[in-house]
This record gives sequence, structure tokens and C-alpha cells, in this order.
Amino acid sequence: MNRINALFASRPEKLLSLYFCAGAPTLEGTADVIRAMQQHGIAMVEIGIPFSDPMADGPVIQDAATRALRNGMTLQKLFSQLEGIRKDVTIPLILMGYLNPVIHFGFERFCQECVRVGIDGIILPDLPFKDYMEDFKPIADRYDLRIIMLITPETSDERIRFIDDNTSGFIYMVSSAAITGAQKEFNEAKQAYFNKVHAMHLKNPTMIGFGISNRQTLESAQANANGAIIGSKFVQLLDEAKGNASKALDQLFEALRS
Repeated sequence: MNRINALFASRPEKLLSLYFCAGAPTLEGTADVIRAMQQHGIAMVEIGIPFSDPMADGPVIQDAATRALRNGMTLQKLFSQLEGIRKDVTIPLILMGYLNPVIHFGFERFCQECVRVGIDGIILPDLPFKDYMEDFKPIADRYDLRIIMLITPETSDERIRFIDDNTSGFIYMVSSAAITGAQKEFNEAKQAYFNKVHAMHLKNPTMIGFGISNRQTLESAQANANGAIIGSKFVQLLDEAKGNASKALDQLFEALRS
């Protein structure tokens, strides 16, 4: 069974997934960050593929991507860094990035490399659903890779149902249509969106991301979905800790208690 599906089958509630950008703040820290996350009880990891035009990301992740590229991170370098990661890491690993680098690399070759190093899923925020259905899904299915699709408060119920029917793994619920970045709380409109999707009883698990940085936003996400995804807050702390992932994780958990 794909590790993403196995995770939700065994731990369906209050999951915590973290995102970080490969190659930032240090070029060679990718594997160490992942190992530290597992040691600290993180359920699933999203590894960011740096790109020069990350249109869905706020300034924290944009800065991390720029630094990673300046450090010399490439997709091929990332796959090299992930070689052997499955010797001691068992949690699901997802690559998250934009279409341009993946298409340039070649999607089938990309999938082959994912399988070789032990990647379980892919998130491509700018992948049109029509292209996913016609060109990407058949290849990903052949390699048992999950392509995770995003929904926002603006996504229609019909569209959500269609995504739910044609994907596997989980659905990424973006808390707002804005860019990534920490928020102090989720307003009534966001809560209504969470409640609406929760009441749809989708077949796929859901994870809420964008804006989670404290206890209020974490508990709200975990109460309305299978878990929460934190990106910007951890990327910021990892940068402040100069790449010391254990220190950054300790600081993150402290922030999530307040």
C-alpha cells in the first residue's frame, strides 16, 4: 500500500505534516531535516522543489526558494540527496513544486526517480485538472504515486466532488485563496468553508494548510480535517536556526502550544 494511504488508514486524526524547501537555508541539509522531522513525530513531509516564480507562495517561502536556487539546488541534486533516505525514514514523503521544473525534467523520468528514492506523492499547484486527468494521472498511477490536488474556499462543490472521485491519497484544503503565510486565527468565513467540506463526507482524507502557526489555527484545522500542514512558520524557524532542524522543530512545537 502507498505510504500516504497507509498513514490515513492507521492514524486518521490530528495529523501534522510539515513543508520545507529543499536546499534552504543550507544546500546539503535535506536528508537531515527529514530525519529530524520523523524523530519529532511529524506524520508526513512535503519537500519543496525550489522554483524562480513560486506564484502561490508568500515572502517566507519565496525567499527560501530563491536562496535554495542560489545555493545550487536542482531537481537532480534533490533526488541525489534523497538516495538512501528509506533506510531510516518510514513516514510518507511528498514532493511539492511547480510544473515548469518537472516538465523540463520529464514527467515519466520524474516519476521513475520518485519511485527510486521512495517518494509517495506529488503536489503541483499549477497543474490544470484536465491535464492531470489526460496526461499525468495515467503515468503517476503506473508508478503508484499519488498526485495531491488542492481546493480553496472558491472551489465549487461540484468541482470538489469531481476531484474527490478522481484522486487518491488526500485532498489539500487551502485555507484561503491567498498566498502562503502565517495567520493568527481563521475567521468565520474560513470556518464556514471548513465546515462545508467536512459535511460533504468525502471519500478522501483532507488536510488543511496555509496560515497555520499557533494553537488556535492548528486546533481549528485538526478539528475540521484529518490534519494540518505547516509551511511558512517552519521555514522561518528553520532559517532562524541556520538549518538546525531539531532546534526549529522544538521552537515550532512551543509556538503551537501558545
